[in-house]
Amino acid sequence: MPRPCHRPGPTDTQAASLRIGGLLPLTTLDFPDHLACVVFCQGCAWRCRYCHNPELIRAQSASPVDWVQVLDFLQSRRGLLEAVVFSGGEATLQKALPYAMRQVRELGFKVGLHSAGIKPSSFRRVLPLCDWVGFDVKALEEEVALITGVSSSGLANWRSLEWLLDSPVDYECRTTVHWQLFDCRRLQRLGERLAGLGVKRLVIQLARPTRMLDPSLGAVVAPADAPQLWTYLGQLFPSFELRDA
Repeated sequence: MPRPCHRPGPTDTQAASLRIGGLLPLTTLDFPDHLACVVFCQGCAWRCRYCHNPELIRAQSASPVDWVQVLDFLQSRRGLLEAVVFSGGEATLQKALPYAMRQVRELGFKVGLHSAGIKPSSFRRVLPLCDWVGFDVKALEEEVALITGVSSSGLANWRSLEWLLDSPVDYECRTTVHWQLFDCRRLQRLGERLAGLGVKRLVIQLARPTRMLDPSLGAVVAPADAPQLWTYLGQLFPSFELRDA
């Protein structure tokens, strides 16, 4: 049966300006317990040294995939996929994001978001449209700038975390670890601070050494006391996971 004709409205026009860097058609990892696709959005205001998607940092005028193509893909996957995850870059920096999220919900999909809360007001704006958030806690608030290269980034990162924890939205907190930027003591203090805030699920992502924004970061062997740290963090949180970034 042919699909009914969709007449563009104001939401379509706003969502169409979403700058997209790529589309992952199927994943079982990016939205827990759901079959999902991932829309990678262009643009980021931070320069995390271990970033493994540096091509998404700059917001290009031309996108390899446009929003209309994404909608056509989603129409063809209704009843098969369960969720759409907006990742980046930093998706919340785009004004078109809430309009795109609404269209996804109208199609019957759940909405996931990967974010570091770079701009707390923008992050807060889209929270009510999310079913799940994978939130990047970069480091202890006072040490975030060592990773991002932006002096105010720790305040923004942790303020957005507060908005998330005060919301009813399901989430996981994840921290990417490169052992040239972290040691076990710092990571232990971070875990303790997050547990003290009531975080229930923590994921430690080990940075990929093969492709990073900062070429001075190479492959580093984990500290000898790392296994004891993983055990300790597993006791701090109801859910703790160690995975590759």
